[in-house]
Amino acid sequence: MILPNERGQLAQILRERLAAGGAPLGHDISSAKAERFAAVLVPLVLHPQGPTILLTRRAAHLPAHPGQISFPGGAHEDHDVDRIATALRETEEEIGLAPHYVEVVGLLGEYQTSSRFSVTPVVGLVAPGFQLCPDPSEVEEVFEIPAAVLLDPARYERRWVVRDSMRIKSHFLDYEGRLVWGATAGMLIGFARLLGAVGEPVERDDLVYYP
Repeated sequence: MILPNERGQLAQILRERLAAGGAPLGHDISSAKAERFAAVLVPLVLHPQGPTILLTRRAAHLPAHPGQISFPGGAHEDHDVDRIATALRETEEEIGLAPHYVEVVGLLGEYQTSSRFSVTPVVGLVAPGFQLCPDPSEVEEVFEIPAAVLLDPARYERRWVVRDSMRIKSHFLDYEGRLVWGATAGMLIGFARLLGAVGEPVERDDLVYYP
């Protein structure tokens, strides 16, 4: 998926596509019923050579999804006026990216996770030059991967995952030693489809992942 580098053009394309979206992005397990709501930020960083997507690696000591690559974000709180407010607040708390650096261009549909969260991805544009201050109690590292890589469904594989006595299929993308999988991968593929990306992930029944 190739996106334009010019901010105005990219913002217009994303606003148009996201305005037509809103349908659920997918789920980890179809039978999992959401018990809480959350929002994450999908930060597109606008570099001259092409946009990247900023991701985090969760701290290894966290009780839920330790060490897993994810978008910045978290659970919706009562004082958040909407899902955008949740995503921006949680992003600032986790990595120190202030809301005024983010131009929100729209929301993706909800994604149901195996941990029983209904997650709304909020897509935002970010110009380079921002300063980050990751919270070590939540985040191990912050990094960027080219959007052209993450928004190409054909680069992904569908592998078996065995966790908590469950065996399910999940999407995986291995890029320069970083493994993007699970709900984050599912949201990225849903985003790519909304932008018109073609191609299919490779089915790998020979690979089993044990988180």
